[in-house]
Amino acid sequence: MAEQHDIHLEVKGMTCQGCVNAVTRIVQRKDPSAQVKIDLAAGRLDGAAALAPDELAKAISAAGYEARVI
Repeated sequence: MAEQHDIHLEVKGMTCQGCVNAVTRIVQRKDPSAQVKIDLAAGRLDGAAALAPDELAKAISAAGYEARVI
């Protein structure tokens, strides 16, 4: 099993539950083993994944959101 990294991202541009679902799908496509929790009001994603946090932030940003590691 791959090493899990703690993930803490600020994600701007999420405005509804549909956005939360889209970001979750992006993460799951990049890393099916990822476990994430998204707080829409805070614009924050926390969890654990085999991919490095910056790789997930790049994938989310490529989809039109603004994500950065915090």
